[in-house]
Amino acid sequence: MSETSQPMIDEVDLILTNARLRDELEPYRDDSIDDPTTRRMPLQKENEYLASILAWERAPALAIAQWFDPPLQIPAPESLDDDALAVELQQTIQQLHSQNIKLTYTDHLSDRQLYRVIYQDILPACEKKVDAPGKCLEWRCVDDNDTYLTYYASPVERRRHQEEHQAELPKAKRPNFRRRLPD
Repeated sequence: MSETSQPMIDEVDLILTNARLRDELEPYRDDSIDDPTTRRMPLQKENEYLASILAWERAPALAIAQWFDPPLQIPAPESLDDDALAVELQQTIQQLHSQNIKLTYTDHLSDRQLYRVIYQDILPACEKKVDAPGKCLEWRCVDDNDTYLTYYASPVERRRHQEEHQAELPKAKRPNFRRRLPD
């Protein structure tokens, strides 16, 4: 085989993979599959995009606690003193990270408040579990715009929000509970 025939074989493989992915996606067909921007992607990128859609469509929706084997159960927040809760929180954050669950915007919450969010909101939440390299579930621990605008929004975002909504902005503050979370 000559050196020039290898790229042609790779291109044929990419075309065949693309056709297979599109066939497998047919039952799930919607605008995201037919998005015209995919036609401007290199074939390898388009195949990665289609494979990620297929993985999403086939992924089971489970309570996040069920993503673990055995299912993740943590003690109720009120059953722990502050020291035990801090240890349990760190272990739980590491366990969530092991399943590609990334917590963001947590620095306005005390350890007890964050632990309660995990216990009451995150673990029972039903989400698609997609096992794809480099993909994670990002859980934003802010409930409202005011909290985001107060602690996390950049000056540009704050100004844009004020202009768009003609609303009074909450005073910008630094979060009280700076923590290092796994990336």
